[in-house]
Amino acid sequence: MAHLTRLTLTDFRSYAAAEVAVGPGAIVVTGDNGQGKTNLLDAVSLLSPGRGLRGVALSDAARSGGPGGWTVAAEIAAEGGAVAIGTGTTPAAPDRRVVRVNGAAAPIAALGEWLSVLWLTPAMDRLFVDTASARRRFLDRLVLALDLAHGGEVTRYDAAMRARTRLLTGEVAADPAWLASLERAMAEHGERVAAARAATVAALAEAVAATPDSDFPRAALALAGGEAEDLAARLAATRTIDASVGRATAGPHRVDLIVTHAAKGQPAARSSTGEQKALLLGLVLAHAGLVEERTGRPPVLLLDEVAAHLDPRRRAALFDRLAGRGQVWLTGTEAALFAGLDGQRLHVADGRVA
Repeated sequence: MAHLTRLTLTDFRSYAAAEVAVGPGAIVVTGDNGQGKTNLLDAVSLLSPGRGLRGVALSDAARSGGPGGWTVAAEIAAEGGAVAIGTGTTPAAPDRRVVRVNGAAAPIAALGEWLSVLWLTPAMDRLFVDTASARRRFLDRLVLALDLAHGGEVTRYDAAMRARTRLLTGEVAADPAWLASLERAMAEHGERVAAARAATVAALAEAVAATPDSDFPRAALALAGGEAEDLAARLAATRTIDASVGRATAGPHRVDLIVTHAAKGQPAARSSTGEQKALLLGLVLAHAGLVEERTGRPPVLLLDEVAAHLDPRRRAALFDRLAGRGQVWLTGTEAALFAGLDGQRLHVADGRVA
C-alpha cells in the first residue's frame, strides 16, 4: 500500500519550511481559515503528474518574500521499500518543473508510477453547472490516474491544435502541406485521447453501478460531442470556418462529460447543491476504488473542507466509506466535524504544522 510517511516543504506557499511525519489512514488537518491547510494538500497533489489541485502557474506556488523557487519532497512507503520523490522549481526557472526520484532526475510522468493522488475541493462543487472545459479537466485527471500516457497525448494534441490555429489566423496564407501535417497530428493524438476518455467513463460507470446503495446517489455518465473519427478530413473541410472563428470547431477538445442523477433521471446540474456534492463524492470514491483495482494500490485522497458541506448523516456515511481506503487527507476549521473518524490529527497555525 503506497502512502506518504514524511512530507517536507521548502518555500512553498505559506511555508518557509515544514516537515511532518504521517502514517496510513485518515489525516485530519485543522486550523483557522488562511493558515495553510489547503496548501498542505496542494503540496501533496503536486507529487503526481499535472499542476496540482489549484491548477495554477508553478511560479504561484513560491512563498511570497522567498527566493522564488520551491520544493515539495516526500518519503513513500511502497512495495519493496521506501522511495524518495520530490518536485519543485528554481529561482532561475520559476515555471520549469524539476522532478527527482531517489535523488535522480526523472520525467514528471515518473511521479505517477509511485503515487496516485485524487482530490476534491470546494471549487469543484460547481462542476456540474460549470463550463464543459472544467468538466474535461476533471475527466482528464480521472483518466490520468489510470493511464499515465494520457497527459502527454493531450499535450501533443493541444500543441498541434494551437499551431494550426496560428497558421489559419495569420496574416500570411498558410502552407496547405503544413496544415495537413498538423491536422494529421491532431487526428492521431485526438483518437488516443478520445479512446482513453471513453474507456475511463465506461469503467467508471460500471464501478458506480456496482456500488451498494448508500447516502451518495449513483451518477450515470456519458460523453457528448468531440468525436475523433475522420478528424483529419473534417478539419481540412472546416479550415475556412475555423479561420474566421479563431479556433478548431471539431475534435475531442469539444467533448463534454454528462452526469445524471441516476435514480431521478435528471441532469446533475438540476439537482440540489447537497445532491450535487454527494454525486461528486460518490464519483470520486468510485474512481478511487477503480484506481486501486487497476493499479493494485489505493490512491491518496485529498478532501478539502468536505465535512463542512455535508449533513451529519452523509458525513458519517463518508467516514464509513473512507475506512480502509488507504491514506486520506481531510481539512476543516473545526475538529468536532471529524468526531468518530479515527486517524492522525494535525493543526496548522502561522505557517507551522503541529
